Amino acid sequence: MIRKFSLLRHSFRGLLGLAALCVAVQVQSADHRDYRSHRLGEHSLTIETSDGSVTLSPLGTAALEVHYQRDGLKQLPSFAIDSSSERAPKATLDEEKDRLVYRTDGLTAVIHKSPFRIDYLRNQQPLIGEELGFFANETMRGFRFALAPQEKLLGGGERVLGMDRRGQRLPLYNRAHYGYTTESSQMYFSLPAVMSSNKYILLFDNSATGNLDLGASEEDVLQFEAVGGRTSYIIVAGDTYPQLIENYVAVTGKQPLPPRWALGNFASRFGYRTEQEVRATVDKFAEEDFPLDAVVLDLYWFGPDIKGHMGNLAWDKNAFPRPEKMMADFNERGINTILVTEPFILSTSERWDEAVANNALAKNLAGQPKRFDFYFGNTGLIDVFSEEAGDWFWNIYDGLLQQGVAGWWGDLGEPEVHPSDTVHAIGMADEIHNAYGHKWAQLLHDKQTAQYPERRPFIMMRAGFAGSQRYGMIPWTGDVAREWGGLQPQVELALSMSLLGFGYTHSDLGGFAGGEKFDRELYIRWLQYGVFQPVYRPHAQEHIASEPVFHDRRTRNITREFVKLRYRLLPYNYTLAFENSQTGMPLMRPLFFENESDSALIDYKDAYLWGDDFLVAPVTEADVDEVSVKLPGGVWFDYWNDDQYSGDLAQVDVDLETIPVLVRAGAFIPTIDDIATTRDYSSKALTLDYYAHESAPQSSAYIYEDDGTTVDAFDRGHYEKLTFTANRSDGGIDFAFDREGDGYKGMPEARTITLNIHNWQQSPASIEADGDALTLFQREKDFAAAPQGAWYDKRNDQLLVKFTWGKQPLQLAVKN
Repeated sequence: MIRKFSLLRHSFRGLLGLAALCVAVQVQSADHRDYRSHRLGEHSLTIETSDGSVTLSPLGTAALEVHYQRDGLKQLPSFAIDSSSERAPKATLDEEKDRLVYRTDGLTAVIHKSPFRIDYLRNQQPLIGEELGFFANETMRGFRFALAPQEKLLGGGERVLGMDRRGQRLPLYNRAHYGYTTESSQMYFSLPAVMSSNKYILLFDNSATGNLDLGASEEDVLQFEAVGGRTSYIIVAGDTYPQLIENYVAVTGKQPLPPRWALGNFASRFGYRTEQEVRATVDKFAEEDFPLDAVVLDLYWFGPDIKGHMGNLAWDKNAFPRPEKMMADFNERGINTILVTEPFILSTSERWDEAVANNALAKNLAGQPKRFDFYFGNTGLIDVFSEEAGDWFWNIYDGLLQQGVAGWWGDLGEPEVHPSDTVHAIGMADEIHNAYGHKWAQLLHDKQTAQYPERRPFIMMRAGFAGSQRYGMIPWTGDVAREWGGLQPQVELALSMSLLGFGYTHSDLGGFAGGEKFDRELYIRWLQYGVFQPVYRPHAQEHIASEPVFHDRRTRNITREFVKLRYRLLPYNYTLAFENSQTGMPLMRPLFFENESDSALIDYKDAYLWGDDFLVAPVTEADVDEVSVKLPGGVWFDYWNDDQYSGDLAQVDVDLETIPVLVRAGAFIPTIDDIATTRDYSSKALTLDYYAHESAPQSSAYIYEDDGTTVDAFDRGHYEKLTFTANRSDGGIDFAFDREGDGYKGMPEARTITLNIHNWQQSPASIEADGDALTLFQREKDFAAAPQGAWYDKRNDQLLVKFTWGKQPLQLAVKN
């Protein structure tokens, strides 16, 4: 029986491939398109062809939107383009006998007149070109591009297929994959976009159901297919991968800086059933000395059972008799409350009649509220594309915000069930399915920022579209299996999403689905990895506790140190969040960013960079005492013991209390002392670990500081940037400390800096701060008790220097 099923499955896959090939043959045999005329506008070029018009619109110095339009072919608005960005890119046009050449500073479109097609170049080098270009028939529309022979393609959203997705045919339909492990071609968050090893991003601005065929049906053809939607694509170029991402988010929108508490530790499970249980859990974190910043309430906040209550969107007062008091008490302790909400209103829920009366639900073909059955009951779906429905939905959220809710967890927003005959305000379900979560996030972001402009939103969702990051969307990777196979693809998923703007993609730490008994090693390994991913949120089905405070002493002791490390690293991590908000640079970065000439690194997904200076390799198998880690070049220090690694490969010893975490030679790693919540955050006492090495004679770094809550703090000047430089010579190391910005509320007037110089192998001859000699203590306890001075730790080859730094620049000289 199993073998029969396997044969049927492979036969079905074969039929899908044959269908795709038939489409390819059909479009190839169509009459070719010819140029007729053109007109050059101030910000666009429109070309009339034999079967419609094509408009090229610069969206930046290295980005173009290309919009094909044909009479009678329905168009939808752009979801991907950030319309709020101010753009005035310049472009020039040269007309030749058989072609037009349309240029911006960073991208050239060569438009061939007959047959009509467009090639793209950067710095006179080919990037990609249309093969057939645009095609459309009664049931399908899309584009075809020619691929280069050795080109690798990344992206396409959440998939577990390897980093290079070339040769794959990717379904474009956001769909839940419950309990996935090491293989998945279709998941919660698909993206109709790829990043090429040739340093371009190709994005199809189309929300409809479709496929992205990356050389699966035809080896050298990239084909996008959809059943409807907008017939446009966006091409973005860059000289480096980070620049490419920056150019991309300049078009699709930058992720706003989240509140600092978003980088703290979350208590979360499926789910807390009563107010008493939530309070006891929060108290347990305090009793066990675990920092905590947020508690996440799953669906029991609005009903006693899993089924029958979705859509109530109001507290179950039997289980939560005093929610406002509960949230206020948590807030006093620096702990934020996050509520799950879903876009489904069950016909058995308390709000069904209200939703119908307020025209909040998507319709059926007869114009009545569309009803259908799914796991949670008989339901309707809120039409987030309708302004009227959006207003009704927002009023519920606003009421909860006024009660004290701090953030939103949007679940099932693919939507998990979305019948094709559902009618939305702007189109049918299959036309807009992949943009549903995007519009939901936009609704929450735009309404909240308009009504509460001084409040940074927190919006966690598992489905969206290209550009959803501009609405503050924080995605997670869905209902992953609670087993080693669930942990293993998490780096690939996070990296693949972060390359296309979603720098906060993270996993349910510890795994969510299944698991018959507690696997201590798996759990610890997942939570260790979580320190170096964007959001720290253990979450799971409740038969095994997701919270570390409810496990055995050894598990608590190991995980406690890692959670505390997460908090100590807040100056570093918050700076990564700031960089992402400015340039789109991901918090988690693939190693090929470091060595762009090594194409093999593109496929590597066992380790990654956390910011510029950490290289992290999660342990994803049981009973491991050594991990092989590829290096992208340079010298790296073991964060735990200062062992040094160089070359192409590091063999790193581990035990249950460590995972491979390496630090770049020349790096400054800023940390603070232990705190219980991010509300206690202060850089008044700051430790800087500097990793000295002759291979890094010059290095620099900075940390970004603001109050953690002010919206647009950087643009308003309400911040500090603390900069650090080191220059090594035969005589020693000269350090410089400087700052910029107007400062922020709660900023320290002066800071106590402890500079820990690693790999220092002799007692220094002298140490001077702005020309004043610092005392070199012979005993560690004397150094610890003094307000400033130095101590040489001979056993660990470290020199510790302590001094006070006010608002003026400071020079520190350490002589051999």
